[in-house]
Amino acid sequence: MPHPEILNYNLFGESRDLPDVVHCETIEARSRLHNWEFAPHRHARLHQVLLLEQGSGRVTLDGGELTLGDGTLVNVPPGLVHGYRFAPGSSGLVVTLAAEILDETLRPGEGLAAQLSRPAVLPAPAEVAATLSEIAAAFSDRGFARAQILRGLCALLLGQIARALAQRNTARPAAGKTDLLHRFDALVEARFRQHWPVARYAAALAITPAHLSRLCRAATGRPASAVIEDRIIREARRHLVYTNLPVQSIAYHLGYDDPAYFSRVFTRATGLSPRSFRQQSQG
Repeated sequence: MPHPEILNYNLFGESRDLPDVVHCETIEARSRLHNWEFAPHRHARLHQVLLLEQGSGRVTLDGGELTLGDGTLVNVPPGLVHGYRFAPGSSGLVVTLAAEILDETLRPGEGLAAQLSRPAVLPAPAEVAATLSEIAAAFSDRGFARAQILRGLCALLLGQIARALAQRNTARPAAGKTDLLHRFDALVEARFRQHWPVARYAAALAITPAHLSRLCRAATGRPASAVIEDRIIREARRHLVYTNLPVQSIAYHLGYDDPAYFSRVFTRATGLSPRSFRQQSQG
């Protein structure tokens, strides 16, 4: 039955954030529970990579439908509407990375983020398939240095996929992303700590606030204000996971004059207080 609006999921439809460095599971493990079909949906803060090793299916990427076969790789950037139908018995891997992993791993100016923002279906390079298998093995392991090994493998995976996408030499821009939205993303990256209102971003882009929000809703399903707040929350989560800074210091670093207000904003956005989120991320 069609849904009245596109569903927004974190990982499995839960309200909380990705608790691990990465999540890895087999296609068949979840597909069997859903009759091998997933209705179109999106993940606001998650990047997903799917490898169909054996079998067949169809994937919907922002309205377009493509065929999947043996050895097919699917790159799904955050916010992109996607859905799957697999032939029963299909097998493969799905790796899901929190947006913070991309923020922590990718360096500005190297061009990887732009490549990875492109939804794509392509033959899986052998090195990508090998790295995905290594991630699956490391994800199941609970030994010492597990998180560090997973972070290293995720960085390798992102580099390999970005290279494969660049080598396709396609001039087609990422679905749903116009040049204006890329400029908005760059402005948000530069100014999010200054808490610019939507109107100021719109003025810098020489458009109206309403037009900016319409563009954002068309591409991500969310208004411009949510895109701005999401960047702030991503930075907050990075600091909570990767530093020992007190919550108050993180709030000031992110441009908040009132740490209590920052905590309320974070709790509303993630379902967890900053301290609870840090405790969960630390296991």
